[in-house]
Amino acid sequence: MPATSSTKASDCRQAPGVIVPVVNLGRCEGKADCVAVCPENVFEVRRIDESDFATLGWLGRFKLRVHGMQVAYTPNADACRGCGLCVQACPERAITLARR
Repeated sequence: MPATSSTKASDCRQAPGVIVPVVNLGRCEGKADCVAVCPENVFEVRRIDESDFATLGWLGRFKLRVHGMQVAYTPNADACRGCGLCVQACPERAITLARR
């Protein structure tokens, strides 16, 4: 379901877990806009895992160091209802929605 500027949490009609958010850790700057808008508490912002950090290129690693090594993770991805509010809120365009 593509998100529009008028999407609200009440517009989420998808069953939980059918659509999941995917965070591009190379783009994410850990600003937590996704955390603030998600009605299902899917996201958390925390220090990037060493294994994820190791997969990034030099530019991605540099960018993360500048931004405090914080990124968004989706520990509750199964609760996602596909409303798209996180996609709209992310200033880095680091979040996409994918069908599971």
